[in-house]
Amino acid sequence: MIGILVVSHSEDAAKGIKDIAVGMSGAGDSVLIEGVGGNDSGGLGVSVGKIFDALSAMLPKTEGVLVVPDLGSSILSSRSAIELLPPEDSSRVVMADAPVLEGAMMAAVEASGGSDLAAVADSAMDARNLQKCDH
Repeated sequence: MIGILVVSHSEDAAKGIKDIAVGMSGAGDSVLIEGVGGNDSGGLGVSVGKIFDALSAMLPKTEGVLVVPDLGSSILSSRSAIELLPPEDSSRVVMADAPVLEGAMMAAVEASGGSDLAAVADSAMDARNLQKCDH
């Protein structure tokens, strides 16, 4: 099983994106999807500790975890959390350069089919090329 961790500046956004990815992908119990967001006081921001805790909880249950961050500092905070993990765990975490909602959903669809972490990450990053509408 692959894990997907949505990291957002907003706890509500992270949980909402998680819900959409779970609901629209049909991943069910075949993919572990979590969302973390907000600072340690509950406001907007990103908490390295929350990301670290989520990764630490997800890694024992999965073959690896794809992190899908929303904006700049969520990327920096995710990298910091990954660096705090033991090497045997950090080597099983990949960060996706992908739009957070589309990337998380496409990753969930790919992971639900039994793909490995590299393929799930590629699928998330393919979301950068989605055309939503004609101008």
